[in-house]
Amino acid sequence: MRGQILGVDQQRGVGLVAGDDGQRYAFRPEDWAQPGEPAIGLYVDFETEGDSARSLFAVPGANPQSPVVRTAPRPRNDRNKIVAAVLAFFLGTLGVHRFYLGRTGSGIAMLVLTCTVIGLLVTGPWALIDMIRYLVMPDDEFDARYARR
Repeated sequence: MRGQILGVDQQRGVGLVAGDDGQRYAFRPEDWAQPGEPAIGLYVDFETEGDSARSLFAVPGANPQSPVVRTAPRPRNDRNKIVAAVLAFFLGTLGVHRFYLGRTGSGIAMLVLTCTVIGLLVTGPWALIDMIRYLVMPDDEFDARYARR
């Protein structure tokens, strides 16, 4: 019989196939009879045994070759967002975290502003906001944004 894979639970390895007869059949990892992993939407040929599918094979020519998607390599970064957040928390009003991340212009601005009372009121929340931003920012975005140039 032939049908289409509806779903695969990657952790348990069990899957579900909708047969051309309108019935649904469950299968286990050992029922997949060819190299590779079963994928959702794959058109397959299989044998039925009650409500189970056995000896599943992808039907040659019925499944378009999926294009190989190459992602850009992740930028290497020796800066750590946890270290930046800790620096922002403890020494943030002095702009030390900005110097650590290579943002010397805003680091100097924070350092100069700290010399005044009004500036201290500005750099305190600024550093706190920076700390929160570093902690909630995804690693990929942090690495891309604060990579050494």
